[in-house]
Amino acid sequence: MRYCYFVLLALVTAQFGCSDKQRLIEHGNLVIAISPELHCLVSSKLSIAKPLMRDANASEYLVTRDFIAKDFLITDSSIEDIHDLTGSGKEWTIKGSHKGDESIIKVLHVKLYDSVSDIALIQTVYINNSSKRIEVSKWVNNQYSIRAENDSPRFWSFQGGSTSERKDWVQPIGKGFLQKNFMGLSSTDYGGGIPVTDVWRTDQGIAIGHVELKPQMVSLPVEYNQSDASVNISIQYEFSKPVQLLPGDTLKTAETFVMVHDGDYFKSLKAYGTILERRGLNFDNHQEDSYESSWCAWGYGREFTLNEIVGSLPKVKELGIKWVTIDDGFQQALGDWDVNQSKFPEGNDQMKELVEKIHSHGLKAMIWWAPLAVHPNSKLLKNHPDLKLLNSDSTPRDITWWDAYYMSPTYPETITHTKQVLDLFVNEWKFDGIKMDGQHLNAVPSDYNTTHHLEYPEESYEKLPDFFKMIYATATQYNKELVLQLCPCGTCMSVYNMPYMNQAVASDPLSSWQIRHKGKTYKALIGRTAYFGDHVELSDGRVDFASSFGVGAVLGTKFTWPKENPKVEEANLLTAEHEVVWRNWFTLYDRKMLSKEEYLGDLYDIGYDIPETHVIQKGDTLHYSFYNKHWNGTIELRGLLKKKYQVRDYIHHLDLGVVQGPEAKLNATFSRSLLLEVFPIPMDN
Repeated sequence: MRYCYFVLLALVTAQFGCSDKQRLIEHGNLVIAISPELHCLVSSKLSIAKPLMRDANASEYLVTRDFIAKDFLITDSSIEDIHDLTGSGKEWTIKGSHKGDESIIKVLHVKLYDSVSDIALIQTVYINNSSKRIEVSKWVNNQYSIRAENDSPRFWSFQGGSTSERKDWVQPIGKGFLQKNFMGLSSTDYGGGIPVTDVWRTDQGIAIGHVELKPQMVSLPVEYNQSDASVNISIQYEFSKPVQLLPGDTLKTAETFVMVHDGDYFKSLKAYGTILERRGLNFDNHQEDSYESSWCAWGYGREFTLNEIVGSLPKVKELGIKWVTIDDGFQQALGDWDVNQSKFPEGNDQMKELVEKIHSHGLKAMIWWAPLAVHPNSKLLKNHPDLKLLNSDSTPRDITWWDAYYMSPTYPETITHTKQVLDLFVNEWKFDGIKMDGQHLNAVPSDYNTTHHLEYPEESYEKLPDFFKMIYATATQYNKELVLQLCPCGTCMSVYNMPYMNQAVASDPLSSWQIRHKGKTYKALIGRTAYFGDHVELSDGRVDFASSFGVGAVLGTKFTWPKENPKVEEANLLTAEHEVVWRNWFTLYDRKMLSKEEYLGDLYDIGYDIPETHVIQKGDTLHYSFYNKHWNGTIELRGLLKKKYQVRDYIHHLDLGVVQGPEAKLNATFSRSLLLEVFPIPMDN
């Protein structure tokens, strides 16, 4: 056994003593020491790991009106075999009574699965053991205080919440940091996400989250405690109204998890996705056409003209791009999806003719759509005012970005309308793909419209994934090869919506950094499903194809040609100079198609390893992409076999020499990016 583990056992023994009520739970590198008070100390057996926590703490507890139930005394424990959808393993059950008055019984369930290492699933059950009613306002699971070491920055993190500021999903943590990561709506339009938090240092990381199969309005706050140089993480659920726990009643938390790992967050997200898949969420919805490159008419804005789109098609074809997207502005209004006759004077037939024109160029056609959004003055809402999702004061809930209202995702009339729109797009107009757009698609608010007959207002939030499931089933029934892109603008896409699309997207990235770390996130969770890097014009300098290319993203652009739309302020014109660049990248993309290949996300730490590095394997060739503002120094080539390899800069057509695996180093100088292919060559005799 390794030295660090002896140190761990010594620390546990010194802190907890030799009580027979102490429990030590181990799974792979994960160690959870449980004190007689049902406090937890999480550590790992990783050989380079320093302690994660200074002390054990009440990681699972209950907040009531009169007291906080943190301290318990263990009264019983057991271990039994389990066999379920997640796999086979062991389940610990540890019981304790509330210290002092025994008013609450706490039952801690800890599941360890053989096929998913280093991770424990945790569910806490509380029983009112008193003769009085207990008013409960909140439960907390997996509350840990993670100590800082001498890293700079102190921590890196993945945080799966969505914010109106469209913050990075991967970010450093330092003094004064606080982010709540509420999975309900954090503002009028923004909410949902991936209910996982991961914080890591150079030596190891820890991840927490919940593994329920429907969205939960939990928070996963991350806060840097300046006084003791630690970061506090937890999973919390605050009841909208206090729960009245009567004598003998039981309250059960969501099932959560804790995981330890080396490297960055890639391993924990991959393990989390594996568990959800085994429980019934299918993320592997790859569709062959979804890997093909894309041009979008959004460069012309909402005021596009038919002549602008049709006039661009030859250039799109010439550059080797395969998809054409008709974006926002074709419709009469949100909710009224028949064409706007100021643009299409011949009505819906003219849209059908446009699709035929796109197809005649050998291109595929995608249409923009904002489901669940309805304009206040639309004909749809005038005829069906009952579609609206209502606040508790019976006012319509705004989607401020679109100047629209939310429709209820559970209401049968909303579903009927949505199916009619899909029939229009796919069966009548013959589109090959649909771009579902809008940050409002990630989560919806509670619905208080009594005509919708919900069992409780939060049901609208919990059942939003069923709405996307209906869209996916209906659309692919009409066309089994249909590409369904989900673009929840700027949000961290809800993991519960992911099974019901076949093309994720960088979704209005604010930087090339966002394109890259969103790519790593999706590659961890949904594997082979296509990831679209969005329009290159949203990248740094508006020309950074390398960021999408290097992480295995589908390339896209919204160029205008041969001239700009005078009503658009952006400079989207495809100049002669740009055309050379665009042509080279799209040609290279078609030749390599790295978006289909395996992304090796656990070789490099996206935070601490400099330069930032990503790797994609295609056959026996590894494709490395390095990113840094300016780099002059050594780069490491990890993941090689014990072979000789030729190193080639395939962007600039330069041979950089021969290296020897399994781990090689190379001197390199570059600005912004360096893309290499490393392939085996025969060994010397």
